[in-house]
Amino acid sequence: MLAVLFRVVLLGIHTYVWWRLIYQAKLPRRWYLGLTALIVFLFLSGPVTTASRNVWPSISATFGWISLPWMALCGLTFVALVLLDVSKLVSRGARRAVGRPAPPVSAERRQFLSRITGGAAMAIGSASVARGMVSARGEHEIVDVEITLAKLPKALDGFSIVQLSDLHVGMTIDRDFVQRVVDRTNALSPDLVALTGDLVDGRVDDLRDEAAPLGQLRSTHGTYAVTGNHEYYSGAEPWIAELTRLGVRYLRNAHVEVAGGFTLAGVDDHTARRYIDHHGPDYQAALAGRDPELPTVLLAHQPRQVRRAAAHGVDVQLSGHTHGGQIWPWHYLVRIQQGGLLAGRYEHEGTQLYVTRGCGYWGPPVRLLAPLEITRVILRAA
Repeated sequence: MLAVLFRVVLLGIHTYVWWRLIYQAKLPRRWYLGLTALIVFLFLSGPVTTASRNVWPSISATFGWISLPWMALCGLTFVALVLLDVSKLVSRGARRAVGRPAPPVSAERRQFLSRITGGAAMAIGSASVARGMVSARGEHEIVDVEITLAKLPKALDGFSIVQLSDLHVGMTIDRDFVQRVVDRTNALSPDLVALTGDLVDGRVDDLRDEAAPLGQLRSTHGTYAVTGNHEYYSGAEPWIAELTRLGVRYLRNAHVEVAGGFTLAGVDDHTARRYIDHHGPDYQAALAGRDPELPTVLLAHQPRQVRRAAAHGVDVQLSGHTHGGQIWPWHYLVRIQQGGLLAGRYEHEGTQLYVTRGCGYWGPPVRLLAPLEITRVILRAA
């Protein structure tokens, strides 16, 4: 249902961009037909990219470098056009309100203004995409987050957890990108590595080599993971088996005691049960038998899972999923979907929450005002 809604919205955005940039501009017939055909092709290239991901991954990867940047460009151009058109309507309304109707505009001037505003919107969109692509393919920001835990033993003050989330290996994220993330992580010499879901976008058979560097992650106490929603799109159980083979330990509604000083727990993704009946978050199972004298750190892919976590007395939840919105101003939709939890630190009924922006991206290789992040959580004793 969500996929259908997404396509309908995308069709509406393409239609509006076509209407403003091509139809209203009254272009010569040759340009009109050619650009109309191009927009239809670019619109259809999106579904081809996603549909071929698990069937012809090489085609998906090739189309991805065309369709996915275009998706971002079309979306940002749409936003710029809407802002320009709304400002024009507001100006018109203000004139009428004070009894000053706008002077008549000739057809030639209307066409000229349409081309100028359309070109300006396209230029704004293009510059934004260029900046966003540099950000998405650039260096990861290391974000240090100090979290104080009342029950943490003094001996573990300064314990570091490097959190990696939303890598989305596949399509335009390849082995070299993954290797960079692994190398940056290992350079931090973490005490523990936490993978909070959405690591892959494709089948194990197609992406085994690209994901292989994750087996090189090194830390004192090992690498732990939970599932994200995209694992379920790609075959969660084969991926759990593959990453376990690489040395990652999945916490599927389970917990471990780390260094005798805190409980590390993990739950399945919020939507897991929709895809596999015996999957799904079970907070009671994840926390049953934990030592009440120790603090609990919970790995849960989606920030909104903190509401259930708080009800079970979790001290800290580490999440991803949102990408920090990834592309401004579409981050407002992500914020709404997660109940206001987008990126950074939050507190919910006594449970501290940190939401990372993630170390990869989904869809367009674009991050606008939401840079790549590798998070280093530093636990502090009170």
